[in-house]
Amino acid sequence: MADIKNDVIMSEAEKQEKAIRDEYNAKKRKKRIKKLITWVIVLILICVGLTYYNKVKKDFEDKAKAMIGAVTTVEVPVEENVYTSVIDLSGYVEAYDTQESKFRSTGAVTGVYVKEGDSVTKGQLLASIDNTSQTYQVKNIQNQIKQAELSGSVSQLETLKLQLKNAENNLEYTNLVANFDGTVATVSVSEGDYFEAGSKVMTIVDVSKLKATVQIDEIDMAKVSLGQKAYLTFDSLPGETVEAVVTYIPMLATYTNQGIGVVSVELTIENPPASLKPGYSFEGTIQVEGDVQMLLIPQAAITTGRGGVTTVEKKNADGTTETVNVRVKYLGEGYCQLLSGDIKKGDILTYTKSGANMMMMGMPGGNQGGR
Repeated sequence: MADIKNDVIMSEAEKQEKAIRDEYNAKKRKKRIKKLITWVIVLILICVGLTYYNKVKKDFEDKAKAMIGAVTTVEVPVEENVYTSVIDLSGYVEAYDTQESKFRSTGAVTGVYVKEGDSVTKGQLLASIDNTSQTYQVKNIQNQIKQAELSGSVSQLETLKLQLKNAENNLEYTNLVANFDGTVATVSVSEGDYFEAGSKVMTIVDVSKLKATVQIDEIDMAKVSLGQKAYLTFDSLPGETVEAVVTYIPMLATYTNQGIGVVSVELTIENPPASLKPGYSFEGTIQVEGDVQMLLIPQAAITTGRGGVTTVEKKNADGTTETVNVRVKYLGEGYCQLLSGDIKKGDILTYTKSGANMMMMGMPGGNQGGR
């Protein structure tokens, strides 16, 4: 009886174990099915992506081939044009002459004899500082000279005269005088102030004429000469043109940050309008007398190589081409002026036109800027 009971118990345990195994196997089958479905979806997406990529790439290649097939060689003649040469200018005007008045001696200010806006003449006394010490030195040395003239030696007399000259200079340094006829522009001193030697006291300007310094590049300088007229316009004088004259051309040129040689040419306005003040900005031109002939080259025909060397391809009579070094000046609207180079009117220049390179730059996997 006990043996039969044990058989029944074992049979129930086996059933439970089998049920657990079946449930576990069912879960494993479900996981395998899900994983299989996921891989199938991934493979489908990869295939779709590759198909789309190949289609897009083929479209770009077809377009690029079409553009390459459309490359054309353009031939253009070198043309000659006659024009009136104008040199553009810009800058600002300044006083024809400026005096930054400074005391050359130290002391208390004993007098200020002008105010801002006053007209002054050359040599006029503008201000002075206490000169008691300097006056004493002059008189003392003068007395010593009188004694030396009676009983002193020649060498002693010469030394005293040099001392007197120095003392007179020191006395002169206590006064400020105008160096030219002009107008008091600023005053920064009052009677009773104490000033150190070298301190700025006032500014005198000559605005009877105005001047301006303009930079003209080395190419245009061959057309500029002393006495040449310039025509300036100011925002402060709408509708009015002011005439100026080239009055100074320096011997030396300078270089800009771009490596271009420029000359700082000085213009003078002889009779400026009363409302025109130093510091006003202008734009203008220098009119070059006579007509100028120039050769025109399309900008598209010019190639710039290493070191900024510019070249063109010239077609020879036998149909061959040769590379010619040129110097040009860009004029705008797609044309350049030929400045130098073995090119003459009527020569044929060649260049190619194609958009294929730009097309290839945008292709998938194409060059996106290089490395």
